[in-house]
Amino acid sequence: MTLPAYDKTELDLPAMGAWPASRHRFDADQVRALRAAEAAGRPLLVRGDPGTGKSQLAHAAAVAARRLFLSVVVDAHSEASDLLWRFDAVARLADAHLAAVPGSDSPRDLQPARYVEPGRLWWAFDWQSAAHQLGETRVGGIAPELPDDEWTPARGTVLLIDEIDKAEADLPNGLLEALGNGRFAVPPLGTVVARPKDVPAPLVIVTSNEERELPPAFLRRCLVLTLKLPKAPGELASYLVDRGKLHFPQLHQQYPTALASAAEQLIGDRAKAVEEGVYTPGLAEYLDLLRVLEKIGGDPAPLLKELSAYFFDKQPPA
Repeated sequence: MTLPAYDKTELDLPAMGAWPASRHRFDADQVRALRAAEAAGRPLLVRGDPGTGKSQLAHAAAVAARRLFLSVVVDAHSEASDLLWRFDAVARLADAHLAAVPGSDSPRDLQPARYVEPGRLWWAFDWQSAAHQLGETRVGGIAPELPDDEWTPARGTVLLIDEIDKAEADLPNGLLEALGNGRFAVPPLGTVVARPKDVPAPLVIVTSNEERELPPAFLRRCLVLTLKLPKAPGELASYLVDRGKLHFPQLHQQYPTALASAAEQLIGDRAKAVEEGVYTPGLAEYLDLLRVLEKIGGDPAPLLKELSAYFFDKQPPA
């Protein structure tokens, strides 16, 4: 098996679906973790504070390897079956009622296949059968956006399961068999979806903000990468400025001190938040502030302290 080299340290990420265009910088830990996960055939669980680039890592891995990028955001109502397939029983029941009405032109084909929509893991395992099933269903659904006209299933996929800690333990536990065996059953169709032998296993990247503890059985089947912001103020300032230069080079070129001033403000507000035990702002807020400064234009110095309160000061009122 040939593993992607991830040899481009900095990578431009094109807009894709709901994902805006951005830039990513791979570090040595990220590259080692990605290659290890692919070699082991295991999901890569990426932990860390919000805004440290966990989700973007999956997007960058797909672009670097020229693979199809698939993503699903988990919430408290998500179930494991949502990632595999979805059966629209409500639509089928409605069609059955309409079909019984004399003179109705409602579709009378109530076969289960007409109401099964492939989930993201189905697309990741077997693109062709997922596309076929999407053509059979009448409940809607859109095929994933392809990275380019030359993509084929033989180039593989990267699947992002984002914020899995928001779901109940049943969701990660329900994915164990599918992720471990590379196959899963679709009972309404009486079939099994399995990865074809000539298609590489998808690289599955799972992110967690540590809001809820994940089941031990799921953790045992994952490789784990933790993304952390530096703790020492000087190291954190350098890290923030470095990321600011990556994403906003024009702002840095025009106002060289703006990035460092914003970083200094963030570090002070982070220390205050830790003392008060409230939400601690991080990289995401720092980049959002720089984005606003660049959009507004002009000298950011007079606006910096005033605007930073909207991004960094998130503690509740006394």
